[in-house]
Amino acid sequence: MRLDKRWWLLMGLVLLLALFFGLDLGRFLSLAAIKSSQADLQAWRAGQPVLAALLFFVGYVAVTALSLPGAAAMTLAAGALFGLGWGTLIVSFASSLGATLAFLAARWLLGGWVQSRFGDRLAALNAGIEKDGGFYLFTLRLVPVLPFFVINLVMGVTTLRTWTFYWVSQVGMLAGTLVYVNAGTQLARIESLSGIVSPGVLGSLALLGVFPLVTRKAVEMFQARKVYARFEKPARFDRNLIVIGGGSAGLVTAYIAAAIKAKVTLVEKHAMGGDCLNTGCVPSKALIRSAKFLSHVQRAKEFGMRGATVDFDFGEVMERVQRVIQEIEPHDSVQRYTALGVDVAQGTARIVSPWAVEITHHDGRVQTLTTRAIVVAAGARPFVPPIPGLASLGPHELLTSDNVWQLRQRPERLVVLGGGPIGSELTQTFARLGSKVTQVEMLPRILVREDPEVSELVAERFRAEGITVLTGHKAVRVQGGGLEKVLVVEADGHEKHIPFDAILVAVGRVANLKGYGLEELGVTTGRTVDVNGYLQTNFPNIYAAGDVAGPYQFTHTAAHQAWYAAVNALFDPFKKFRADYRVIPWATFVEPEVARVGLNELEAKEGKIPYEVTVYGLDDLDRAIADSEAHGFVKVLTVPGKDRILGVTIVGEHAGDLLAEYVLAMKHSIGLNKILGTIHTYPTLAEANKYAAGNWKRAHAPQALLAWVERFHAWRRG
Repeated sequence: MRLDKRWWLLMGLVLLLALFFGLDLGRFLSLAAIKSSQADLQAWRAGQPVLAALLFFVGYVAVTALSLPGAAAMTLAAGALFGLGWGTLIVSFASSLGATLAFLAARWLLGGWVQSRFGDRLAALNAGIEKDGGFYLFTLRLVPVLPFFVINLVMGVTTLRTWTFYWVSQVGMLAGTLVYVNAGTQLARIESLSGIVSPGVLGSLALLGVFPLVTRKAVEMFQARKVYARFEKPARFDRNLIVIGGGSAGLVTAYIAAAIKAKVTLVEKHAMGGDCLNTGCVPSKALIRSAKFLSHVQRAKEFGMRGATVDFDFGEVMERVQRVIQEIEPHDSVQRYTALGVDVAQGTARIVSPWAVEITHHDGRVQTLTTRAIVVAAGARPFVPPIPGLASLGPHELLTSDNVWQLRQRPERLVVLGGGPIGSELTQTFARLGSKVTQVEMLPRILVREDPEVSELVAERFRAEGITVLTGHKAVRVQGGGLEKVLVVEADGHEKHIPFDAILVAVGRVANLKGYGLEELGVTTGRTVDVNGYLQTNFPNIYAAGDVAGPYQFTHTAAHQAWYAAVNALFDPFKKFRADYRVIPWATFVEPEVARVGLNELEAKEGKIPYEVTVYGLDDLDRAIADSEAHGFVKVLTVPGKDRILGVTIVGEHAGDLLAEYVLAMKHSIGLNKILGTIHTYPTLAEANKYAAGNWKRAHAPQALLAWVERFHAWRRG
């Protein structure tokens, strides 16, 4: 078997180290040895100055590259042999080059393994290194807290760029090099290495090391002062926090602030609960449930029934959706949050300064409150593309996820623009409610963020239910009027006309950035409000969370961000936390349901991330067979040769619920071996997770050990 090149390098390094310590070569790099040979060394250097400098340079590089003891003594020797100027020049470049070689060796030998094995836990460190790695390294080089060889090796397994490591080391080690080389010019007077660096010198080096970080903080303070320059900061504040928006992010932010006894005002201009309660998650899932019941009626024979019929009215189904909203509404009500200690203002908010918000209440009263911090949680709205003729449609003809819930008459012919999660959920739901649905997607497949087989499985189900799925089709224009309206689409240079009674637009959502003072104040925005890792805008006391900030537009991520926004807004500058997006789950509630956390194959290939795939088909699961839902799969991506989970995709009944076990596992670094060793109730759909882990285990069974065990059992049989 051919050995990997890494093993050859590792064995070579081990051999060199063994020779060094075995032959006690370190005795030649001790202070005593150099002092005793000082006269001979100086004579040699005087006779062959260039060769002496070159050999000394190579030797110094070798010592630092191999992380051998003796670099300090050699630095003194450089001062004694070459003087302050040339000695500093030789040692500075030799030490930086040797350190970089050690850095590269550590990266080549261990970097990939460390990142693949502990990548999730190192995400925050990697982000910090990416942003401030040079500052950290400079401080470590100047402040002698850790031995330099440890810094070289540890930095090698991070994501710090090689060039950054080299030049920062070159600059950062220069001060210490000067101190030691200068001491070496007086080598005869030095009795020990510990006596070289006095407390005063150590203190000076420490101050130099802290200087770049202090400078960076000073720059941040200067930038903040510049941003705040045209505003007058109040001497006292009415509130600790004002939250704009009563959706998921805003509600959780206000709740946390009140729970830790801060004085907080929450402003909502429409309905408490935001999009999720009123026009998003809750109504869509209520409608999906009614539609699913109808699909079961149509599948009556699969459940042993001769037949089944159901009489329903579309308007009554939509009224049920409103009743569900009303039943959940108290969870997000003004009364509940007032009881929790939140000052709830129903009206519109306008940020008039970084520390003041003007609130126009629904009763016309105008109130201006000062506050230490502001959290913007204004949400997002459906995007309606500028397709010619689309804007001329009436309110019951042009539908979005905002106004579709107002329908009481079912559209007989419905076109859904968009193949993402919202478009796909409503496509299947309206088809099951009796509409003739055509789904139009410009990209090659629906649910394009999922793996291709996931998209195809869902598309096949759609077609089986009578839905026309047109992928690779671009909406060009709407024409006609009255009873005969037509959407013109284009594919491969050919146009197709699709008659419709209503068009449901579901091609994405845009952040609500206008109407509450961001532009006038100068808050930086793009597609969303620009925030840093702490959810701060360019005004450090103004934060943003939820759909208005991105990068994920999910209710659960909005609530997740809200914790960081609330805590950072209330405790900065004493303490703040970087938002953690390492384990974000999501689900699309079509049938078969699609749920995912972490990487899928598409993303792993795009990111060139090594992975293994384990698949368990739900057609083999007892409970799925008993429920006549034996379709779909569990697909787990793991680190090659390891049980550490990189990502999971589940397609099938209750996929979103089944995913929770993997979300927990990834969050707490639990591998497939422990999932396999966990008892799962029989017969449940959750057993699929255990069987997927079992498939991984079988694929990684120790074949050599099993062959030996087989021989052992044969021997025992006689």
